[in-house]
Amino acid sequence: MIVGIAVLVAASFAFFLVVFPVIARRLLGIQVGITRTVLTGGVATGGISLASTLIRTPERQGLLMGVQMGIALMLAMVFLVVSEMVVPSASGAGRLRTIRSRIARIRRYSQISGIAVRHGLSPYLRGRGDRSGKGKAPGSARLAKPLRRALEEGGPTFVKLGQVLSTRHDLLSPEFIAELSRLQYQVRPECPERIAAQLHEEFGRPPEDVFAHFEHEPLAAASIAQVYLARLHSGENVVVKVQRPGVRAGIERDLDIICRMARMLDRRARWARDLGVVELAEGFAGSVREELDFRVEARNLATVRAAWAQRDAGPSVIIPGAVDDLSGELVLVLEQLPGLPIGAGGTELAGSEEERADLARSLLGSLLTQVLVDGTFHADPHPGNILLLDDGRIGLIDFGSVGRLDGQVRSALRRFLMAVHHADSAALRDALLDLITRPEEIDEQGLERALGRFMARHFSTGSAPDVKVFVDLFRLVSAHGLGIPPEVAAVFRALATLEGTLTRLSPGFDIVAESRAWASDDRGGARAGGFASVGAPLESELYSALSALRRLPRRLDRVTSALEEGRLSVNVRVLADSRDRRYLRVLVHEILLTVLAGTAGLMAVILMHATGGPMVTESIRLFEVIGYHLLVFSGVLCLRMLYVIFRAQR
Repeated sequence: MIVGIAVLVAASFAFFLVVFPVIARRLLGIQVGITRTVLTGGVATGGISLASTLIRTPERQGLLMGVQMGIALMLAMVFLVVSEMVVPSASGAGRLRTIRSRIARIRRYSQISGIAVRHGLSPYLRGRGDRSGKGKAPGSARLAKPLRRALEEGGPTFVKLGQVLSTRHDLLSPEFIAELSRLQYQVRPECPERIAAQLHEEFGRPPEDVFAHFEHEPLAAASIAQVYLARLHSGENVVVKVQRPGVRAGIERDLDIICRMARMLDRRARWARDLGVVELAEGFAGSVREELDFRVEARNLATVRAAWAQRDAGPSVIIPGAVDDLSGELVLVLEQLPGLPIGAGGTELAGSEEERADLARSLLGSLLTQVLVDGTFHADPHPGNILLLDDGRIGLIDFGSVGRLDGQVRSALRRFLMAVHHADSAALRDALLDLITRPEEIDEQGLERALGRFMARHFSTGSAPDVKVFVDLFRLVSAHGLGIPPEVAAVFRALATLEGTLTRLSPGFDIVAESRAWASDDRGGARAGGFASVGAPLESELYSALSALRRLPRRLDRVTSALEEGRLSVNVRVLADSRDRRYLRVLVHEILLTVLAGTAGLMAVILMHATGGPMVTESIRLFEVIGYHLLVFSGVLCLRMLYVIFRAQR
């Protein structure tokens, strides 16, 4: 008899340990590990004991068994919610890593907050800063310098963010652009022993065994990597790019903080929503994460080199190849291009003025071909990434930062350049609307007139267009409430950056005029990658346009006839998108649960205070029993809804 009772108690305890956590997890939608499941079951079992203590008489305990179960379930749900808030679900060592990373993030976040306070930026982080107009950062004149100093103090990741922002003429005012353009970050070289250990770990042997010669003095030191000169056993000179040991964790932490701050600003500050800080932060984070994996740069190099070789575009612009056998995630071994960056001090520009102009045309044609034909282009062609080689050619290096365009965007960009070439404001408007994120309402006629004035100002006879073309275009787009996608902004940013490089290479070089010449057939566009080389897509678009024009009179006749006879109607499919239906279904579901929880709670209060009704026992009425159960039911639903709201706000 005693053994049977013990078995029954053990089975009941095991049942509670398993069933209550499962039900609580299903109600809340939380996935937890075994340890937390057992703890939840223990809390639920303790809840049953607590409920039994509160319900003193045996007759009440029998009638209110459902109430006891409900109290246990509510306690289990509360435990899961609180534990999830304190320590998010993870397992084993993953949980410890999560806790450590959270502590490190909090410490770093406090440092960033302290920097912001010291430089007077805290009001803007709370969304209370002033705003001087659309497309401008808050408090332009007085905020630019403190922001630049705060970014410098924040470290390499924030400096890199400032450098990216300094090229976004479409987002920031001239005061910010000028101040952020001063950002430079001098990085101390890494300890040679740590670099040697990094190479040893990557290759599985010392660098002296991999290379016939390895210069331990770095050629260049940046925040993410350092560059060394070496020679292979085959006698080929190479450049070895090595990622700094342990740099990934710090950069990932800072990127996470930047994205969190962007989401916070998006909720609190209107100026942040206008600037699209969330999209900007996420795009920046994705770009930096690509730079952390050198295999991405190797693939970018292979893609551009393969497309360049297929066109037989000429030897004026050289792209180094990667040594695949020695390259990986943390180390990239590249063919050495003997020469110096155009931006290096003391670099001599050899050759005549015409020869340097030819090199500039080749460099411009290379980038335009990458943008308009290949779809993968060098996104940061500043003078430090452009080499003037010893043999007089041009070398492109550092493909860690690249832009990628799909076929539709490339087609719109070709139409955009053709419209500029022919000074057609209507075609320019149509191409621009295909490039940008189009709002629901837009004044197309006003935009066309603005574009007409834009072309008259910059492309009329006798004018000399410069980098201000891109600045004014960004301003025009922003003034009409249009948003430029990051990949399109990267194109204009790269062209604006290239303009300064081309001016150093060939003073007085007209990037706009040369781009128009590159696009025309009489400048060898077929060989260089101009519009003649993409004639098939243009013919297809022209054919589509002619087909539409042929159908247009017949369709206009149908519309006017239906309008005259009163038969014109518009069919709109409401909720045709599955995402809209899913959202509406979830919304209705949550509303129904909320109404049901409130109704059950109200009915419970009414029934528990009712004085009439049949007596179930001598001390409790039927309405009271029903009321207790409805109250617990309402509590369970309310807990679930509160957790849904909490999860949506995280």
